Amino acid sequence: MATTTAASVRQAPHALVRYAWFVVAYNILVILWGALVRATGSGAGCGNHWPLCNGQVIPLSPRADTIIEFTHRCMTGGAIFFVPALLIWTFRSTIKGQAARLMAVASTILLVNEAILGALLVKLGYVTGNQSVGRVVMLSIHLSNTLLLLGALTLTAVMLKTGQLTRHLRLRGARATWIVIGLVATIVVGVSGSLAALGDTLFPVSSLRAAIEQDLSSSSPLLLRLRGVHPLSAFIAAAFVIWIITQAKRVGANRLATLVLILLGIQFALGVLDIVLLAPTWMQIVHLLGADLYWTALVTLSAQLLWKPTSHPAQY
Repeated sequence: MATTTAASVRQAPHALVRYAWFVVAYNILVILWGALVRATGSGAGCGNHWPLCNGQVIPLSPRADTIIEFTHRCMTGGAIFFVPALLIWTFRSTIKGQAARLMAVASTILLVNEAILGALLVKLGYVTGNQSVGRVVMLSIHLSNTLLLLGALTLTAVMLKTGQLTRHLRLRGARATWIVIGLVATIVVGVSGSLAALGDTLFPVSSLRAAIEQDLSSSSPLLLRLRGVHPLSAFIAAAFVIWIITQAKRVGANRLATLVLILLGIQFALGVLDIVLLAPTWMQIVHLLGADLYWTALVTLSAQLLWKPTSHPAQY
């Protein structure tokens, strides 16, 4: 059997590439609505029932928290259709050996994980005012999976466009090592930021001084004592990302590198505003939107640095 060559790679239809980016955007909306569920304490809006809502397929006479939680479940249900559709369309529009297939499969697996982890949070009671260590651990796993899912969907869209081959997805050399460390560090920032936001929601304060006293008190709950991890990890991750941006500019990816740098700056500005304003719900959502856009752009830039596009994909 002949091996897949650059000349035989099938170029994905433009409609499929646009659809892949639509799925990325849709999942960002799902993430933002999930943050609204957490920020408004609506995680128990459907009770201890899953996938039903208070034992019903469609809740009757729902409260506000029920509407918020049920809407999030409906949006997640939409993703359960959109992502497998992307998987099927990708397999029909590419050939064996193209990396977009691998990323589409990874996206589907991570989506299944996302649904299972979301269900566990509800069934174990890790919602609303729960402050347990178990919730911190489960939520950290859930948030990490969310970022990996968004990253895999982004790579699916990128590799549908570039025609990248699976056998070329190698991580060798110092550049690859530092890029991977930068991405992992950014995931830590995202997870710690969401945990910090949860602490802001569960333990609201009336002043910045009171918030700092909470963080420094040895008697404070774990969620509050972990809040300091977020700004510290943000500065560490930023150092790696700036290195990635520098490398990207050297190879000519100036536009995307500049975009990542701008989004990084915006994230720091939003983080400062979040602290000064004492983390109101709307500010948390805006900050998270910036984080998701930044993560998507960073993953795209990293892919350009790690793997060169396949030349001259064939039209089918």
